[in-house]
Amino acid sequence: MLTPRARAAGVLAALTVATAACGAAPGTQTAKPEGGGADARTATSAADFGGFDKLVEAAKKEGNLHVIALPPDWANYGEIIKSFEAKYGIKIESEDPDAASADEINAVKTRKGQDRAPDVLDLGQSFAISGAKEGLFAPYKVQSFDKIPEGQKEPTGLWTNDYGGYVSIGCDAKKIAACPTSFKDLLKPEYNGKVAMNGNPTKSGSAFAGVYAAAIANGGSFDDIAPGLEFFKKLKAAGNYNPVETTPATIEKGETQISIDWDYNNAAYAPQMAAKGIDWKVNVPGDGKYFQMYAQAVNKDAPHPAAARLWQEYLYSAEGQNLYLKGFARPVLMPAMTADGSIDKTAAEKLPQVEGTPTFPTPEQVDAAKAKLAEGWDAAVSG
Repeated sequence: MLTPRARAAGVLAALTVATAACGAAPGTQTAKPEGGGADARTATSAADFGGFDKLVEAAKKEGNLHVIALPPDWANYGEIIKSFEAKYGIKIESEDPDAASADEINAVKTRKGQDRAPDVLDLGQSFAISGAKEGLFAPYKVQSFDKIPEGQKEPTGLWTNDYGGYVSIGCDAKKIAACPTSFKDLLKPEYNGKVAMNGNPTKSGSAFAGVYAAAIANGGSFDDIAPGLEFFKKLKAAGNYNPVETTPATIEKGETQISIDWDYNNAAYAPQMAAKGIDWKVNVPGDGKYFQMYAQAVNKDAPHPAAARLWQEYLYSAEGQNLYLKGFARPVLMPAMTADGSIDKTAAEKLPQVEGTPTFPTPEQVDAAKAKLAEGWDAAVSG
């Protein structure tokens, strides 16, 4: 199922070249509904359109939505996109699914005023925080905004967490005699050249979380990611670190036999790889239990501003949240939906089991950790 959002560093260059080659003109979509009414670009809730039905009407008039960095098998986005299109008759152009969070931010900046600018963004937490600080997003509160826990949203709706998971260790049990269950295990000599991640932590939210989890496993904290950098330095020195970014193809080829990634990615590989004769096991490391969510944001200069806001409403509806859950991701509204009975119980029972209640770093802690990583990652794994 899930294709990992490897989000390669080179994607941004491709985006920029493609934009220049197309010579995309400034957006031509109508932000303000005909006959007056709310300006979709400044609407902060469905109420500003005159209600949800009016928002749907405005979005249908635009007719399109442009997204990037949404692999069809990451958190079940393929089904989510198809379901949204079928429900509202709005065509979604999904570009560069394996782009990184950093590439999404750069696309917002370099494509400003163009039809090909992304309308919405799905970002690792640190990139949501930095993008909001740069003034790139429009505040918007979905109808279920008040049900979203504090700390999982920017107070004005500049970004809102939508789904998440735990850092986990995936392992090809047919090639690895004893799969690792902790970060400490990953330093064992039998894992020489085998420990990979889903991307570069300075650009990829999943890899960033992997370093944070390693920090917690080695005496660090939300305020101190440095032990995570030191861990990967040791992993590299031991010869165990594998710089190949994990994808279903690299797993199938045996190039990434152990992968540090979100549990919803690793959990979804299991049935996909079983069909190919691979026994993919998943463990949430007990010594580095780290949970984090991705966040949604609306581009302040979205070429389809009403459709962008309707997309947000869909993702935070019970239907959208349960579709995330179907893809092994834990939706942000899961507590509220469990309480009101709207949760998909069958999908919830299939999630990797983790004991305890997750805790979260604050935006300030994430921001500081991101800065620390930017300073030290290359030095930790170079050479």
